[in-house]
Amino acid sequence: MIKFTKMHGLGNDYVYIDCTKQEEPKNISDLAKFVSNRHFGVGSDGLILICKSDICDFKMRMFNYDGTEAQMCGNGIRCVGKFVYDKGLTTKEEITVETLAGIKVLELNVKNNKVETVKVDMGKPILDPEKIPVISEEKIVKNLELQAEDKKFKFTCVSMGNPHAITIVENVDEFDVEKYGKILEVDSHFPERANIEFIQILDKETIKMRVWERGSGETFACGTGACAVAVASNINGLTNKDVTVKLLGGDLKIQWNEDNEHIYMTGPATTVFEGEIEI
Repeated sequence: MIKFTKMHGLGNDYVYIDCTKQEEPKNISDLAKFVSNRHFGVGSDGLILICKSDICDFKMRMFNYDGTEAQMCGNGIRCVGKFVYDKGLTTKEEITVETLAGIKVLELNVKNNKVETVKVDMGKPILDPEKIPVISEEKIVKNLELQAEDKKFKFTCVSMGNPHAITIVENVDEFDVEKYGKILEVDSHFPERANIEFIQILDKETIKMRVWERGSGETFACGTGACAVAVASNINGLTNKDVTVKLLGGDLKIQWNEDNEHIYMTGPATTVFEGEIEI
């Protein structure tokens, strides 16, 4: 039996397991697929382990619905902040979390001894195609033209610890994200696959976004994706550096500081329920 907590950030839901007091489970990839299944498991977009760290307050490991391990998860890391504070694993309102995408600093907004929102320093956006990675001769990928069945798309590519490809569509609410997302995710230009963001610019400070996440499909929200979208929209001259990104699950506030070294994401973290599952 393994104890777990179901949490979500704007509907982007994960099963969380506290490994600070117990060993990490074996066969984590298979476990992630099992618990994520919405018919035969708990039901989630993936699995997140909260572990001890030798260099930070905590370490986060995140696994997608299909069992693959991801470098970073913006909505997931906000929930990690809420979990460790609400569970009494820390009393600090600023913590560091080790991820495969580097060390992230979290500011916890606490009310009535519970974390309501979390501000995450997501670090510096990566625009170098080789590091994203994306196959392109552009120094900054802003006009990558790809074909998916009957449609052509132009992508701007950004990494926030994992690869994102952003394209503008006329009406994001009516767009067939599943049809085109699953094709574009595995396009040969993306050696490690990519998260595909379809966006609509509402004004200089507001972006509407839907996302097809590699390994998970369409999700209600994607924190790293919202950051990548804010960067892509700004470098194309479409928005300011401080924007609200509107997702299916709600809004994220994104701030890209003036020296371009840090991008900050602020949003809620919610506990759904706790339980035990037999594996």
